[in-house]
Amino acid sequence: MKISSHKITTMGLLIALSIVLTRIASLRIAIGGVEGIRIGLGKLPIILGGIIFGPLVGGIIGAFSDLLGYFINPVGAYMPHFTLTSALTGIIPAVILSIKKNEEPTFFELSVAIAIGQVITSIILIPYFIHILFGLPWAILIPPRIVAEPIQIFIYAYTINIILKRKYLIFSANKV
Repeated sequence: MKISSHKITTMGLLIALSIVLTRIASLRIAIGGVEGIRIGLGKLPIILGGIIFGPLVGGIIGAFSDLLGYFINPVGAYMPHFTLTSALTGIIPAVILSIKKNEEPTFFELSVAIAIGQVITSIILIPYFIHILFGLPWAILIPPRIVAEPIQIFIYAYTINIILKRKYLIFSANKV
């Protein structure tokens, strides 16, 4: 796999954007003395990177965003479980969309791919890891996520759809 300087630069920008949106521009809600839910757009750059550059790059962006974000602004002890979920956030939607092999996914396809990824990572894995690591009950962890995630999924899909339309418009204009 050849990585161009443009791709590396874009990956770095997406990592930095994810860190800022996750660590600074997010609403954190503590549950039982532990950060139980974080509402924000920090996953948007990770998902976008995976959709544009592929699942491997999406996973790298997610993992580095979590690692660097932790070292810049640590909240508690480092838990590799959350690095895994951050990497999966970039991998899962990209894998689902790569199965279709369509050049430009529709809004519905984006929504489904992002929803599947968010259900697996944000609604299942993160509460599972919080439950295992900190002993918080499922009944406290799941309901706020079920309320917040559909809103976030719509925002992610809508924003990424707009970015992809602009990207494809620019590339098709250059081919003429």
